[in-house]
Formats: sequence, structure tokens, C-alpha cells
Amino acid sequence: MPQRPRSRHRLTTALAILGLLVTGAAVETSTAIPAAAATPHRILFDNAHAETAGNADWIISTSQPDPLGEDSSPSSETDWTGAISSWGVALQKTGDYSLKTLPSGSSLTYGGSGAQDLANFDTLVLPEPNTLFTTAEKTAIMNFVQNGGGLFMISDHTGADRNNDGEDAVEILNDLMTNNSVDSTDPFGFSIDSLSISSDYPSAISDSTNPVLHGSFGTVTKSLIASGTTATLKPADNSSVKGLLYRTGYSGNTGAFFATSTFGSGRVAFWGDSSPIDDDTGQSGNTLYDGWNDTGATNAALALNATEWLAGASGSGDGGGGGTTCTAAQLLGNNGFESGSTTWSASSGVITNSSSQSARSGSYYAWLDGYGSAHTDTLAQSVTIPSACTTATLSFYLHVDTAETTTSTAYDTLKVQVLNSSGTVLGTLATYSNLNAASGYTQRSFSLASYAGQTVTLKFTGTEGSTLQTSFVIDDTALNVS
Repeated sequence: MPQRPRSRHRLTTALAILGLLVTGAAVETSTAIPAAAATPHRILFDNAHAETAGNADWIISTSQPDPLGEDSSPSSETDWTGAISSWGVALQKTGDYSLKTLPSGSSLTYGGSGAQDLANFDTLVLPEPNTLFTTAEKTAIMNFVQNGGGLFMISDHTGADRNNDGEDAVEILNDLMTNNSVDSTDPFGFSIDSLSISSDYPSAISDSTNPVLHGSFGTVTKSLIASGTTATLKPADNSSVKGLLYRTGYSGNTGAFFATSTFGSGRVAFWGDSSPIDDDTGQSGNTLYDGWNDTGATNAALALNATEWLAGASGSGDGGGGGTTCTAAQLLGNNGFESGSTTWSASSGVITNSSSQSARSGSYYAWLDGYGSAHTDTLAQSVTIPSACTTATLSFYLHVDTAETTTSTAYDTLKVQVLNSSGTVLGTLATYSNLNAASGYTQRSFSLASYAGQTVTLKFTGTEGSTLQTSFVIDDTALNVS
């Protein structure tokens, strides 16, 4: 029956500091994408990360943040200036989209007060970023997607460092997925390959029901590689990942040129080259190529269908942003605690890899109480449950270890509660105590379907009496919706 040292110094200093920083990140996740993506669908194109460096000109318009300042009613893609103006004008002409650009010199935020804050949008487009995202920006992007946003990541070949800062889009997007404070354990189920493929026409898979390949903007048959890369899929890490177009001679988990996935209640799309979105018209001085209208490919339909799907537009299939349908997903970030004190808001030392207790899987777990003196520990995470999901099940594995000998009195307790954004307790799911002590872990499950459409905080509160320790050890949490 391990008892904790009173000092609680079980984590490294760096991890303890990270835990303090994450408190702010956990609050940030409570900023929800609106329950339904209203028409027009709100799309933010990034231009704050050197998207116009070198020969790149990946903007929808030189008028930023609002392209309507250049032409309020564009009829031709040349009415807006930028090498991806065809994409922007095509969306604008439908009347169903509101488009903005994050200008150079700005930063991506989520839950702030700025007009270009991600909370004001349904989809973020990253058209070949060429500078690393800051730690705060990566937290903002990941929380945005987890809470129902769409993320469109467009890469280029390895070595395409257009501003000569030592980073290319492959490295930058992989860094976003593997080095963030929300979930760095392959959250989307794929990694971008360090390749430079000179040319190819990747073919679409056969799936007549897929909304990206068969959407309202047309049927996708092929795309274009003109110096690009692919992705390696890892469905064991995220079962929703799916390759839609493949490099010639490849299939399955390798050579995916275009792929989709989900994370939390949001959606993700990956494209391995910026050439397909290039429309050959932009600011003077750039060497461009018309991949958008390449006669051997259907790039326009692919870009537009994917944008529609990411935004959760009506008719775009399974909805991820709180629309009329629900994407099956696991919503909790860092659900096995393997990223240390990230995503969760916890008392000092609660998330640990101490050898005094054992994780159910991996190395880290959450250990509440266990001091043998009056003490209270908490562990919490905010999450948005999509309104269209009829099933929402919270589960976790719990091990209770105690030095109490009584078989009738609950001296030490663990409450599992649901709170609203103001901290008001909406419901107590269960109360465990020293009377539940047993060897090993036991899975506990609860329905949260009644909270669909709400942003709630899941909170564990361990309260220990004045003598004899009781440890409440939690691992492998999940909030599965469908």
C-alpha cells in the first residue's frame, strides 16, 4: 500500500512547470466551436507563416483580412489577386462561405477577442506554411480541431524551404502533430513523409459514398504531384484516418497523397503538394503553374469538396462540427496521460510516472491522494460534446489502494462530476471510497448523452481524511461519441 512522501516532488521540474502552463490551455479548450456551423461557412486562410515566401503566393487575395475589399462580388478568379484566388472565388460565388485571411505578422489564437480568432471560424486552411508555429499557436490549432473545427493542411516536398529559415512545410506540419501541448501521440493517425516526388497523377480510391471524392463540387478522379510528398497512415493510432488518393503503385498505409481524419469532434484533411491549388495567377514576380485547372486532374473539385466537408456543410456527409450528423470519435486529449501534464488541469504531482503505483498502460497515470493526511487533489478537462451525437460514453480505469481497515466507513472519497463553464456541478456520476479498494484496475463507464451540445468539464476530486492513506489511481480515460 504505497504512501506518497509529503513533499510530493515526484515529477521533474520541467514537467511541473509544464503542468502550470497547461492550466491556461485547459481553460482554452472550453471555448467551443458553435454548436452548428451556420451558413455562410466561415473559412480562415493562413498567411501569417510565410505563405508568400519565394515563388509561393498562397493567398486568396491581397486584400487582407477581408478579400471583399479587393472586389466585393468577384466573377472571375482574377478579380482577386493571389495564386489560390481560384479557390477563394469559387467558394465566394456559391454565397455559402465567408472567407478571411490571417495577415502576415499575426498569430493564430483560439478563445481570444480578435476578429481572426479561430473560435470565429469553422475551418482553418494552412496552405504550405513556411515558419514553425509557436507553442501557443499549436495549442490553439489543436484545441480548435478537438472542439469541432476543420483543419486543411497542405504540404510540399521536403526541402521546399522558401524563406531559408531551415524549416519546410513537411517539418512544420509534422512538428504541429508531434510537438504540441494537447496531444502529441499521433493525434491524426498519420505522419508526412520526407520525400520529393517529382511528378505523378495520384488516383482516387473507389468509394462512391465519400463526400470529398463525390461532393457538390464534382467527382474527384486524380490529383497532381509536381514536386510533392505523401503521408504514412497509422490507423492503429487513429482508426478514422483514411487515404483518398494514392501515389501510383501505392495503397493502404503508404503513399497517401490526400488523406482525411478526425480528432475530437473536428476534421482534418492533408494534401501532399501545393501545386494542385496553384492557379497560375498571382502577384507579379512569382513563377507559378496552373495546377488548379490541370487537364489530367480534378484538383478544383478536390479542394472545394474537402473545404465543404471540413466546414461540416450540409450535404457533406458525417458532420464533425456539431451539424445534423455525428462523427464517431474519442474526444479527450492526452487520454492516457502519456504526454504528461498536458491538456488536463490537475493538482501538482497528480499526473506522474512514479514507480510507487503502476500505470495500466504506458508509463504515466493520474494518482490522486495517497498521503495519509488531510488532502484534496483534482483532475479536470473541458470538452465539447457535439449536439448531433446521441451516444457519449465516459470511461476510465480506476484502481483504489488503501491502508484503511474498515469495511463499513468511507473515510476517503473520489467524486466524478460534470461541471458547466462557470464551475457549477451539473451532476455527480459516481463517488468511490476506500471501501472500493481492490487489486488491479476496474473500468468504469457513464453515459454523458444528456450533455450533447454543451461544453462541460469532467472533474475528479479526491478527498483524503486525516490518517491512513487511500490512493485513487486513474488511467486510460476516454469519451467516445457516435
